Amino acid sequence: MEHLKRKLDGIPWENVQQELHQQGYSVIENVLDNQSCSALIKNFENDKLYRKEVDMERFRFGKGKYKYFKYPLPDLIRQLREYVYPKLVPVANLWMKSLKLDVSFPSKLEELHARCATNGQHLATPLILKYEEGGFNTLHQDLYGEVYFPMQAVLFLNEKDMDYTGGEFVMMQQIPRAQSKAIVLRPKKGSMLIFTTNFRPVKGKKGYFRVNMKHGVSEVHTGERYTLGIIFHDATQ
Repeated sequence: MEHLKRKLDGIPWENVQQELHQQGYSVIENVLDNQSCSALIKNFENDKLYRKEVDMERFRFGKGKYKYFKYPLPDLIRQLREYVYPKLVPVANLWMKSLKLDVSFPSKLEELHARCATNGQHLATPLILKYEEGGFNTLHQDLYGEVYFPMQAVLFLNEKDMDYTGGEFVMMQQIPRAQSKAIVLRPKKGSMLIFTTNFRPVKGKKGYFRVNMKHGVSEVHTGERYTLGIIFHDATQ
C-alpha cells in the first residue's frame, strides 16, 4: 500500500487533468506494482469479495466474466477510489460548465455517494474482469443509474504480448454529423487509464459541443487478460 500512496502522490495531476480535457483520457504508468497485480488476479476466485458475477456471453455483452466487489471494498481499491476522485472533480465540473449543463460534482467521494443513495444507488461498482482466448467486450457505457460521474478508471493487471495478445482497449468517439473515431490503447501492466464514462466537451468554431463516448475491448487472441475497473458512482443493482 505504501508503493501505491507514493505513486499517487507523485503523479503530476495537472498534466493528467489537461490531457483529460484535451483528449478525454490519460494513461498513467506504474500505478500498481507486480505484487498488487498478482494479488488481485489471485483473488478473482475468492467469492467472498464480490456481490455479483456476470457471464458476458449470456447477456450479449461480449465473451468473458466480471465480478463486482461488495462493500466494504478491499483497502487498495478503496484507497484508489478515494484518492483519485477529487483529482478528477475539477475536470468534471469544467466539462459541465463548458457544455452549459446545470450539474456540478462534490469535492468528496462520500458526498457523491450520498447523492447516489437519494436516487436508490447503494451498491459498489468497482469490478475485476477476466478474458480468455476469444474474449471481448462490446462498446458500452458504465452508468448504473441517473447519478453518474463522467470519468472512470481501468487498471491493467497483466502484461500485453506476454500474458495475452490482442485485447486492446477501444474507445469510440461519436461526433455529431460526422464519422465516428476509434481510439485504440495498449497500456502496460500496472498502468491506470482514466477515461470518459459517457460524453465529453470538444471545442468547435462556435464553442464547445457534446461528443458521446463508448468503450470496449477487442478480441483476445491468446492467454488471459485481467483488468480492474474503478467506477466512482454507485449502482442500483
